[in-house]
Amino acid sequence: MHRRLHGRGALFDVEPAGLVPRIVGLRPYQHRALPLEHPGELPFVVLTGARGLGKSAVLGELRDAYKGHTPVAFADCAEAQFAGPPPERPAESWSPVAQALLVVAEQLAEPVTGAGRITFPRLMSGLVAVAAGGWGDADSERIRREVERILLLNESGSWISGFAGRWAGKVAAKVVAAATGTGPLVSGAIEATLESVAEGFASRRHQKASVWYRTYPNAGGHAQRGLILLSGHFRAGGTSREHAERYLVRALLADLTEAYAGVLPRMQRLGRPLVLVDNVQTGPGPGLLDAVLRDRAEGIADQVAFVAGLRGDGRELLRGGTRRELAGVARRSEWTPDPAVPSSRALLVALPPLTPDDTLHLVGAPAAPQLPHAVHRLTRGNPLGIALLAEAAAQHPERAGSLADLLTADVRPVEDGPAAPAYLRLLDRLVPADRLDELTVLAAAHDHDSACALAAALLPDDFGPADVRALQNRLAEEGLPTVPGQFVGDPFVRTLLLLRLHLRDADHSGWRTAHETLVAYYTEDRPDAHARFRLHHQLALGRTGPAVTHLRDSFPVLDTRGWLHTLRFVAAAPYFHAHDAEGRDFSGPGDRRAAVALGRTDAQQRVPDGVDGVLHLRIRRLLHAVWLLTDPLVLPDPKVADRLRFELEQLSNLRPAGNALLWRASRDWPAAALAGRPPAEDGDDEGDAGDDERSGVA
Repeated sequence: MHRRLHGRGALFDVEPAGLVPRIVGLRPYQHRALPLEHPGELPFVVLTGARGLGKSAVLGELRDAYKGHTPVAFADCAEAQFAGPPPERPAESWSPVAQALLVVAEQLAEPVTGAGRITFPRLMSGLVAVAAGGWGDADSERIRREVERILLLNESGSWISGFAGRWAGKVAAKVVAAATGTGPLVSGAIEATLESVAEGFASRRHQKASVWYRTYPNAGGHAQRGLILLSGHFRAGGTSREHAERYLVRALLADLTEAYAGVLPRMQRLGRPLVLVDNVQTGPGPGLLDAVLRDRAEGIADQVAFVAGLRGDGRELLRGGTRRELAGVARRSEWTPDPAVPSSRALLVALPPLTPDDTLHLVGAPAAPQLPHAVHRLTRGNPLGIALLAEAAAQHPERAGSLADLLTADVRPVEDGPAAPAYLRLLDRLVPADRLDELTVLAAAHDHDSACALAAALLPDDFGPADVRALQNRLAEEGLPTVPGQFVGDPFVRTLLLLRLHLRDADHSGWRTAHETLVAYYTEDRPDAHARFRLHHQLALGRTGPAVTHLRDSFPVLDTRGWLHTLRFVAAAPYFHAHDAEGRDFSGPGDRRAAVALGRTDAQQRVPDGVDGVLHLRIRRLLHAVWLLTDPLVLPDPKVADRLRFELEQLSNLRPAGNALLWRASRDWPAAALAGRPPAEDGDDEGDAGDDERSGVA
């Protein structure tokens, strides 16, 4: 039933039911019940992964699938409303967790099919007590605004229209009078609130809720004293505030439990209430998560289905969480918590990249039939990248023959907004915004030391080796892969960053400086051992001669497997601009690599004296063929692939000892290129085994 997502059926499927329908107890987009997988204690589901893997898209789809059928709330912990208090509200009476609880409760209160609004008297009382801690010098109008918003959480919808608003106004007036009187401010506001709850609701359920805070530690059985203590703990900050926030979370869950209690509510309400929390690693997220998990571990039960999105793998935040791959929860989650470990109440589900078939469905049938495979090779199945490139192709069908052209094309979002190049829109979502400039430069590096060399040449003086290491750790924490031989391990993100580096200056001066810096770095430090790194960056500058010479001279003597690896690594140099014969940026049309690979420039090529001219030209053609076919921004050319097969086959005849590897590469590398896969490490085509053709693995 998932309408806009691909590759996420394990979460949404109906027959048999996916993970979320089994936990919520409702079919998505329908008001029809399903058996619960965990009728007692249920897991706190956390979707993990790097940026762009679709966590937010899944949560948005879940909101649409269940909205109106069961109470649903969505909170993005990275939103500005959770970053700090409003200008007029003191910090001691506001926190991201308290704000998130208000936002969540407001959404959960909305009526759904077969049932009216849910009221939150416990949470309402606690939030008023917290807010009252900041009313010392507040004007009556500000107090009225804050109180009315909180008190509307108790609007049942069962009275005539407007009653709740008028009632809230009366309560606000009473609270304002208490807060601006001569008595103790907080206790006066709390007393007025409790009295108003008792007056406004005569039912046993609401009366019970109004005295719920009697059990607050050291309250001595007095609800008013409990709320005063709660307010004081909140104002104190630190662990005292965390203690108060935990009780506020418990109040929300207790109100929801009360709404589902009794015979009539159970008959009217199908499924569990659903709370969706995006970016749970930041803002109010860790506090919400910890409060729910700790209470569940201590036996304080609730029946709320939580599904959260978390950037990274969550190993620091949820060390004891149960981990599953997405396919592993399609039919059963096999989740059993450890009674002694609160974080084991979390079920962490890793979202995988999309498959080539998923990419085909998202991209559709463009004018260039090879585009879906090329998009998948470039993005490595990143859903955000696939979706945005598909949109770019739809808006600019004339550019569908080149991924580089699509990435640089201005894309207008579906929602209103200015058009911007696709690669910049992707970088806005895929890398930390506060470190975009640094990452743009360091994407050309291979390790910490080479990154430090780049930082010294191109970044401000205050960005030193410690900052380089901290940034590398941050990328790992956010879920980007750690790949030996590359500072930025994700090949898609690295390509986008290098494209930005190339286009950042009109004359590409930053691009040239970065690669010239690395050429010098790998020349000075162990020049023989680091030859392939130096050649890689020379090729990125368009200087093909050194690479041809090295590959030609090392072919008879170097181990065949090592030679093939050097060829692949050197030819993995990024290519964003045409070059002339001397490697200078060339403003003329076309990519000369295909012409060189197909031998069309052989007649104009001067072969150095004293070398085997046939081998020299063959290596030159081979280098350009691999360079072109492994370029993730270029749709594969069947003619060049066939020429690659021929050149490797001919080389295999010259090396009897390495004949098997060279001959196998002559079959596997062209086939992989045409299928949109990276070539295998040494010609043994077993798919993606961990190293990509632009990984730089030693």
